[in-house]
Amino acid sequence: MVKNSFISVISQKENRGSVEFQVFSFTTKIKSLTSHLQLHKKDFSSQRGLRKIVGKRQRLLAYLLKRNRKRYKELISELDIREIKTH
Repeated sequence: MVKNSFISVISQKENRGSVEFQVFSFTTKIKSLTSHLQLHKKDFSSQRGLRKIVGKRQRLLAYLLKRNRKRYKELISELDIREIKTH
């Protein structure tokens, strides 16, 4: 339900290949995998998949931060995720 509403908002202003949409998609996958791993603590394949998705989202956020800081701040606040650590 939340995904469909956010998809319609993003689809109106941008395409589904945009960085914002990809970050949103990864965030929903991360949330579902996190709830799965709370029940199945020894599912190491899912843990590895979660780490890979978190890394992809982190790289996309770093790219967005370099390109457009305003869009990055809006996305972070909209999805309620922490800012990335920059070196």
